[in-house]
Amino acid sequence: MAAGLLPAWPGFAADSMPWQKPIGNSNNTLPVIGMGTWRTFNVGSDRQLLAARTELVKAFFALGGGLIDSSPMYGSAPDVMGYALAQLGKADSLFAAEKIWSPAGGSAREQVADLQRRWNIAQFNLLQVHNLTDWREHLAVLRELKAAGKVGYIGITTSHGRRHAEVEQIMAAEDIDFVQLTYNIAQRDAEQRLLPLAAEKGIAVIANRPYNGGSLIKNLKRRGERIPGWAAEYGCNSWAEFLLKFIVSHPAVTCAIPATTQLAHLQENMRAGLNPMPAAAARQQMARFIEAL
Repeated sequence: MAAGLLPAWPGFAADSMPWQKPIGNSNNTLPVIGMGTWRTFNVGSDRQLLAARTELVKAFFALGGGLIDSSPMYGSAPDVMGYALAQLGKADSLFAAEKIWSPAGGSAREQVADLQRRWNIAQFNLLQVHNLTDWREHLAVLRELKAAGKVGYIGITTSHGRRHAEVEQIMAAEDIDFVQLTYNIAQRDAEQRLLPLAAEKGIAVIANRPYNGGSLIKNLKRRGERIPGWAAEYGCNSWAEFLLKFIVSHPAVTCAIPATTQLAHLQENMRAGLNPMPAAAARQQMARFIEAL
């Protein structure tokens, strides 16, 4: 991308710039639309599917993407990322986010080294404890890796609205940089305590399941619902943009990580990261619209 400008993709002006937010209290920033790999990148060694996922990653970077999130629980997804990165060469904008998930007594260091090999990268930007599994032991190791300069940021994850009380306790008591949680227009429990706490503590927030596993968009389309005309004021021309802009416009959310296998859907996702963004009153209007359906 010359001078940081976007190429000529549908819906992207030549001078469009993805909206970026600070990572917690740091001076570093991230584009507000990242990419998840759950299910979508678990394609094994199928050459046709590997090529298709490589094109997705290429387009993601071309459209200003940064954070890509994966996990050893996602089957071959880390290997597929490694394949794509090997084909594409160095991607300066990549913010590689992985997770630690190993049985009690398992070696977090060995898993990190294995994941680096699978991604074909020297170091991750972010390592997270997957769904709080053995989080005390794993966080201790991640802190040591961070202190040694072997990872930039550390954090924890949860999903499906689970274990919020424990997540809150960890956020309040532990020194972490990121928390990943489920937040979308239909699942807003995190607004009550977790998002305000993240803002107070300077913890960056990754929103997973932005479409609630795809069911939000599928249900809206199946019912033939049309995007309200007033949403165009905020740059919403698709349900993907509507739902993602609601998420990333929350002051405490750093980025969202939708997953897809289709280039057209990726383009919709990435357009959601462009200004204008809805302010507080508009976000309330968006939530009320969905609630009334």
